Amino acid sequence: MVNLETAQLDRVFGALTDPTRRALLARLDEEDGLSVSELARPFEMSLPAVMKHLDVLEGAGLIARRKIGRTVECRLTAAPLEDAMSWLARYARFWSESLDRLAALVEKTP
Repeated sequence: MVNLETAQLDRVFGALTDPTRRALLARLDEEDGLSVSELARPFEMSLPAVMKHLDVLEGAGLIARRKIGRTVECRLTAAPLEDAMSWLARYARFWSESLDRLAALVEKTP
């Protein structure tokens, strides 16, 4: 049985697999509150294609969209990224400890 927390984490990691979606998040990190057309401008794809990427990011909780008049504004939402970082941190400790043991072993070798 998959719990809600695991399903959310799956959506976050799934959304981050695509380089276009990561680039969209990076743009929002640099300048939050961009319109969809401003976000789409540097990409060589149609506006509907960018909108599909934004749908995936919103479904993962990584962005929030708000309509202001005829303009749709996008904002970065950090909480799901923090949850993903917490999950990754458990494994970072494992690799860090393993690499520390390897370094100690190499230093002992004549």
